[in-house]
Amino acid sequence: MKKSVIRSLYQLMAVSLASIVFTHNAFAQAPAAPEPLPLGFFITSVGLGDGGNLGGLAGADAHCNALASAVGAGDRDWRAFLSTQATDSEPAVNAIDRIGEGPWGNAKGVPVAVSIEGLLYDNSNLNHEHSLTENGDPNNSRAMGDDPNKHDVLTGTQLDGTAYPAGDDMTCMNWTSNSPDNKARVGHADRHAGVNPGSPWNSAHPSRGCSQENLQASGGDGLYYCFAAD
Repeated sequence: MKKSVIRSLYQLMAVSLASIVFTHNAFAQAPAAPEPLPLGFFITSVGLGDGGNLGGLAGADAHCNALASAVGAGDRDWRAFLSTQATDSEPAVNAIDRIGEGPWGNAKGVPVAVSIEGLLYDNSNLNHEHSLTENGDPNNSRAMGDDPNKHDVLTGTQLDGTAYPAGDDMTCMNWTSNSPDNKARVGHADRHAGVNPGSPWNSAHPSRGCSQENLQASGGDGLYYCFAAD
């Protein structure tokens, strides 16, 4: 066999071996796709239908648990992201202290935040795309032109997730009132306000009142956020 032919065969073998090694290394070094997170966050697909009267925090938590149970996630410790204000007999409760440490995934397994720090301000993944109901459906959004708009979500909190000082009602009398004379602080689930980066998901403006009609008139439906605290 001629030396030129032998040389060509050796070159071909070297190229093939290098290709095999490169391919093996590429597969060996490719990062694994992240596992989807279990359901740990959702917007209630339906409210309780009585405006801001949720039966207090206990009633709101029970509704979170009922909705989660309906989609097979009832084994977790579900808490409503709601604050209450101090009264003569009870201290304030901060929503941010009720929901655990994270991470929290939506109904499609996408993380909305991995920690408390990642949840607040502009750090979270909470927006129209990822702020889903327990069924995995998007919340009706002003940004998308949905009718009716339901992007107002009850929270009763300040931007840092803490309660407002006692005095000016921001919690529909600690989630026991459906009166038009009371009000609640709401966030925007789609973060739509015509500005960039957007309106806060947890503290955008006060409602027009606490009746179901009041909440609907300002772009809501008595919906709120639920988080798994465990």
